[in-house]
Amino acid sequence: MERGKLRQDALQLSVKLVCLYDVIDKKAFLKNQLARAGTSIGANIHEADYAESPTDFIHKLKIALKECHETEYWLHVLAATCPELAEQAKELRREAGSIRRMLISSIRTCQNNIEAKAYKV
Repeated sequence: MERGKLRQDALQLSVKLVCLYDVIDKKAFLKNQLARAGTSIGANIHEADYAESPTDFIHKLKIALKECHETEYWLHVLAATCPELAEQAKELRREAGSIRRMLISSIRTCQNNIEAKAYKV
């Protein structure tokens, strides 16, 4: 997995969520939670590029993963409470799910690389 694609997809999701923020009428708590969690995904992926160690890199990706999962939850709540935005929320949930799977794959690859280096003599 090329990290550039993960970063680009997370950035695109953040931009779409920022645009959605202006469309959500009322429900300030929901739009704030969604904006915080959704934009945090890309911020943590970006921050991982400057991790102090492979363990720190994995830790930052795990934070991004948690924020991604939270974003999917808030999008689900949005779809349930704003029927007029249900299709848009569903598409964004699909995109977040794709990012989540890339993050899981990246984390596993990094963990496997660390373990492989630990077993080399």
